[in-house]
Amino acid sequence: MKKAIIVQRRLEDEPSNLEELRALAESAGYTVVGSILQVRGPDPKYQIGRGKTRGLAELVREKTADKVIFDNNLRTTQAYNLAKIAGVEIIDRFKLILEIFSERASTAESKLQIDLANLHYMLPRAREAVRLARSEEQPGFQGLGQYQVDVYHRMIKRQIYQIKRKLAKISQKRNVHRDRRLDLGYSLISLAGYTNAGKSTLFKALTEEDVPIDQKLFTTLSTTTRAVDVDGRMCLLTDTVGFIDRLPLTLVSSFLSTLAETIFSDLILLVVDLSDPVDKIRSKIDCCMATLEEIGANHIPTLIVFNKRDLVSPDELKEKTSILRPLIHDYITVSALKRENLDGMEKAIVNHLSSYFDLQLTLPAAGGVPSFLSWLYDRTKVLEVVAEGNNMNVHLEAPPRFVGKIQGHVARLNGQIRINDYVWA
Repeated sequence: MKKAIIVQRRLEDEPSNLEELRALAESAGYTVVGSILQVRGPDPKYQIGRGKTRGLAELVREKTADKVIFDNNLRTTQAYNLAKIAGVEIIDRFKLILEIFSERASTAESKLQIDLANLHYMLPRAREAVRLARSEEQPGFQGLGQYQVDVYHRMIKRQIYQIKRKLAKISQKRNVHRDRRLDLGYSLISLAGYTNAGKSTLFKALTEEDVPIDQKLFTTLSTTTRAVDVDGRMCLLTDTVGFIDRLPLTLVSSFLSTLAETIFSDLILLVVDLSDPVDKIRSKIDCCMATLEEIGANHIPTLIVFNKRDLVSPDELKEKTSILRPLIHDYITVSALKRENLDGMEKAIVNHLSSYFDLQLTLPAAGGVPSFLSWLYDRTKVLEVVAEGNNMNVHLEAPPRFVGKIQGHVARLNGQIRINDYVWA
């Protein structure tokens, strides 16, 4: 295991992020052997103060650490100066998250997205990185001396262009698949939430699909969509990449095609870890809502799913939901792992989906009616089919986006259709 020391410099009114930084480091495969927290303004040369920098170098030698990880964003010169004194590579939170993403990427799209984020990160730093690498090698700055600045800069821009072209082709295929799913008439539901809140566990509980589940952060980096029966109605459920506080904009931009699945949803299930302290729950909800707004999904109906309720007592559950009530509108509490209250969640989902129309069809019992009935069974909730003379009377419920297609089929079969009020408001 690689050994790392974690560092944060913060102002007096800022919270400590060392706990989350430790979890991120461990998710990347590091053993955290030491930590440093300093409360002060940023030092332009080292980020932390010069005395703390010397103390950091001593801690690195004492613990024989392989790397130092800063919670703060580091300028290229700061990382270089720190590496010169500490003698090991210095990275910041963004580079750490990139390491995790690189390790977890399992699809061609997610690998390209990570490469794109890394190149966007490198581009504004390219000139300074080349200058420093050519002056004197330090950990993390080797291998650039052969490049002229402009050559290196152009190389990065060319790679960005090539990756964007590849991602555009993948995105076109995704759009085709999305159009096909919409043609099925199913409601689209997306799982969103802070990383490690239990989204994939909930996805597995609802779909009985074998998906990767881990206590480490960012287990899911690519979308998975499956058809699922939700309280008698077929829906498409999508599991997406988890959010995290201060998720770098370059990562959000690079993963936008993946996160776009959320934008087209009829409902978002925002999964929240109920076992966290109240302040942390509030902070994570705020972070998730901000991310949804950033990707343009803040207008979509959202149901908060408080997960891991099996880890809190009934009194704690009541206290937490009471404190959080001003922040949340609609919520349900479940345990995805123990499969507790999944039925209640499914009923809540149905109540939040777009209203279904109640339809009465009268069809001639000939021609293409059998194939049309099969088509309806696949795409709607057929409640009753009754033969009456030369006709078939069909009672069904269908989402609004699908009513026009049904009307077209009925007209071609010379049948009749009666549309009643909404089944749910």
